[in-house]
Amino acid sequence: METIDKIKQQIAENPVILYMKGSPKLPNCGFSSQASQILMQCGEQFAYVDILQNPDIRAELPKYADWPTFPQLWVNGELIGGSDILMEMFQQGELQPLIKEAAASASDSEE
Repeated sequence: METIDKIKQQIAENPVILYMKGSPKLPNCGFSSQASQILMQCGEQFAYVDILQNPDIRAELPKYADWPTFPQLWVNGELIGGSDILMEMFQQGELQPLIKEAAASASDSEE
C-alpha cells in the first residue's frame, strides 16, 4: 500500500487521530506530550501514530497535510493543527465539544 493511501485510510478509519513523536504514555517530544495530554483531558479515546516508528508517514504526511510539523491532530478527516492550536482551542473550550462529537459519531456508526 502506498504511504499516502495508508495515511488516508488511517484518517478515514479514526475519527480522532494524532500523529505524534512517541506514544501518549511515552511521548518523545514536548509538543507531542502536550498534544496527547490535552486530548486525554477531553476524556475520549483517540488513535495515534508514532511517526518515529513510521518514517514513511513522517516523510509523506507533511506534504499531504500541507502542514510541516508534528504533532498533527485530525478530527473527522480534517486537520485541526498542532499543539499550539490544540492548547488555544482547549483553553477557549472549542476542542472538547469537537472531540466529543467525533467520538459520539464514531460510536453511533459502530452500533
